[in-house]
Amino acid sequence: MTTSRRSFLKTTSAISGGLLMGCILPGNLLAAGTLHTPNAWVHIADDNTITLLCARSEMGQGVYTSLPMLIAEELHVNLKSVKVKNAPPAAVYVNALLGAQITGGSTSVRDGWEKLRVAGAQVREMLISAAADEWKLDRAALKADQGFVTGPGGKRASYGHLAEAASKLPVPEKVALKDPKDFTIVGKRTKRLDSPQKVNGSAEYGIDVKLPGMLYASLEQCPVIGGKVAGFDAGAAKSMPGVVDVVQINDGVAVVAKSYWQAVKARKALTVRWDEGEGAALTHTSVLNATRDAIANVKALPIGKPVGDVMEAMKGATTFVSAEYISPMQAHAPLEPMNFTASYKDGKILLIGSTQFQQGAQGAVAAALALKPEDVTLQTTFLGGGFGRRLELDFIVQAAQISKAVNQPVKLVWSREDDMTHDFYRPMGVNQLKAGLDAKGQPVALHFKVASQSVTQRAFGLPKGVFDPFMGEAAVAGYEIPNTQHDLHIIDTGMRVGYWRAVSHNMNAFANESFMDELASAAGKDPYAYRMALLANKPRFANVLKLAAEKAGWGKTLPAGHAHGIALMEGYDSYMAQVAEVSLDEQGVRVHKVTVAADVGHMINPDTVEAQIQSSVVFGMGAGLMQEITLENGRVQQTNYNNFPVVRMFHSPKVDIVLVQSTEKPGGIGEPATALVVPAIANAVFAASGKRVRKLPITAAAIQAA
Repeated sequence: MTTSRRSFLKTTSAISGGLLMGCILPGNLLAAGTLHTPNAWVHIADDNTITLLCARSEMGQGVYTSLPMLIAEELHVNLKSVKVKNAPPAAVYVNALLGAQITGGSTSVRDGWEKLRVAGAQVREMLISAAADEWKLDRAALKADQGFVTGPGGKRASYGHLAEAASKLPVPEKVALKDPKDFTIVGKRTKRLDSPQKVNGSAEYGIDVKLPGMLYASLEQCPVIGGKVAGFDAGAAKSMPGVVDVVQINDGVAVVAKSYWQAVKARKALTVRWDEGEGAALTHTSVLNATRDAIANVKALPIGKPVGDVMEAMKGATTFVSAEYISPMQAHAPLEPMNFTASYKDGKILLIGSTQFQQGAQGAVAAALALKPEDVTLQTTFLGGGFGRRLELDFIVQAAQISKAVNQPVKLVWSREDDMTHDFYRPMGVNQLKAGLDAKGQPVALHFKVASQSVTQRAFGLPKGVFDPFMGEAAVAGYEIPNTQHDLHIIDTGMRVGYWRAVSHNMNAFANESFMDELASAAGKDPYAYRMALLANKPRFANVLKLAAEKAGWGKTLPAGHAHGIALMEGYDSYMAQVAEVSLDEQGVRVHKVTVAADVGHMINPDTVEAQIQSSVVFGMGAGLMQEITLENGRVQQTNYNNFPVVRMFHSPKVDIVLVQSTEKPGGIGEPATALVVPAIANAVFAASGKRVRKLPITAAAIQAA
C-alpha cells in the first residue's frame, strides 16, 4: 500500500461527497457527515475511486483479489479500479458461516459469494437511479459500465459524480444479479492485486508497524503454559541500555525498551520465579493415554445419524478389520511470529497488527483494560501466516496491557522460540475403526470412533457433553456402506489447544482413508477400484476420484521404487481426490508428485484455487512426514524450525491439479488439501514398502518400526 492505514482513515474521514453502502461504522473511519445506506462494503469517492472494505483478513489466501472480483463484476468496472482496505470491527462484517467477524474455516468466498455481489448490484442500481433523476430519463434507458452511467444523447456521468445523490435514494431490496454465463471477471484467471506490494516490500504486516515514539517489548512467559509469576527480580534488566521499564502482566514479565534487541537482551537478565501449576505434570505420553482412554471411558456423542444396525451386521461378516490411528499435536508455526502494536492514551487504545478475529480482539482488549468496546480501535494489517493461530487473542491483549502500563505506544514481538513453545496446539487425535466384510470383500458394517480435545470448548465456551461440529469434520466419508456408526469422545487433557488448518479433517481423513486402503488390502482388491465400487450414487466423489487416478496414471508402470497412494474427501463443500507418488530411502519418504482433482463448485479465481491447493499440499506434508509437538514436564520440546521442520523447496513435489468446472455453490479451498495429502502419502508408503504407519509423522524410524 502506498499510503499508511492511518492516512487512509484520515482521508476517508474528510470525504463529504462519497457513497458508502453501509451502516454507521465504529471509530473514526467515517465522519458524521458521510452518507450511509444498508450495506457496508462499497465506498465510491468523488474522484471515482471505488474501495472495497474487506471484512476478511488477507493471510496469503487471496481475499484481496477474489472478494473485489465479486464487487467489480456487479459494478461493471475493471478489477484494477477497485481498491481494498481492511474493514474495522463491526457487526455488519460478521461471517454468517461462523457467527463472528472471523477469517477461517475456508469461508471467505462461501460467505461473500452472494453478499458481495448483492452489495455491488445495489450500488450499481442506485447510481443508475441517481442518473435517471438528474437527467429526467427512464432508468431503463441507462447503462452502468466502467465507472460511468451513460444514456441517450451522449449523456455520461461518473460513478463518483453520482455517488452523493445515489446515497440519498432508497436501497433496493431486490436486485438482479448477473447470470454466471455473463461473467467477465468471476471465474477468470486473475493475477493477485496484492502481489506487487508484497514483492516490492510496501505491504505492511504486523511486524512492520511503526508509530511515533513507539517502544518495543519482549515478554518472558512461564515455560509451562498456564503457569503464573510467583515473583521476579528486574534489577539487572532495568540497568541495561535502552530499557524503559519492566512490567508484570497476566501472562508474564515484559521488558520495554527503545529497540527490540535491547528488550530481548534485558529479558535474558530477568530472574523470574514461576508457579507452574497443574500443567507441569503433562507429557505427550500422558496426553496420548488420556485421549485413547476416552474412547472407553467417555460417553460417545453421535456424529450424524447411524445407518442400519452395525452390531447386527457385524455378526454376518466373514472378515473383520480393525485399526487405530494417532495424529499428534501440532504447532501452527507461521513465518511471522506473534506480534501486535498497541497505543494507549486517555482511556482509549489503538491496536494495529495481524489478526483473524477482529471482533474478538476488540472485545478481549476492552474487557482486559476495563474499556468500552467503542474505545478500542483496531486496524488489521496483512498476516504473515495465520493457519488458525491468529484467531487467538493472547498476544493482542498482552500488547494492550503493556502499553497501558507504560502509557506509551508499544510493539510486542515474540521470538520464534516464544511462538513455538506458547502456541495453542492442534490437539492429539486417536481414531479407532472396525469393519466387517462379506465373502466378496465388500464392507457390510463400519464403526468409527474418534477421541480428541474440543477447541470450541476452550475457545468459545461450548458446554461439556455437547457435540462439537468441528470435531466431526470428514468423520463420515462418502462411501456407501449399508451399516455405519460414528462416535465422538471429547476429552480435556489439560493441553492448550487451538484450531489448526483443516481442523479435524486432519485426523479423520487420515484415519478413514488409511482404513479404506486396509479394507482394500484385506479384500485383495485395488484401492482405487475398491473405492469406486462404493461410490455408485455419489457422482461428485466418483468424478474427482476418477480424474485424479487418470491424471496420475493409476495402474501404469512407475519408475523403479516408486508407488502410488490414493485418498478421497469432502471438506468445506469441496470434493477432492489426491494421488501421491513416493519413493523410500534411508532418509524416509520422498514425495515426487501429488495429483489433485478438485471440485470446489463455482470458482471466483481459478489461479488462486490452484495456489491454495499447492500451499495446502506442502503444509500438510510437513505434518504428515516431519512435525510433532512433544511434552516433558509440561514443557514443549520443539523450539524452532531445526526441531520442528517445515517443508523446504527441495522437499516439495510437483503438484498436478485438475479443476472441475462446476455451477455448484462455491466450496472452500484454503484447507482441504492439507488434510488429504497425509493419507495419500501414507497409502503410497504402504504400497511401496508393505508397511502401514498408523501414527504420524511418517518418518524413516516409523516405517522401520511398522
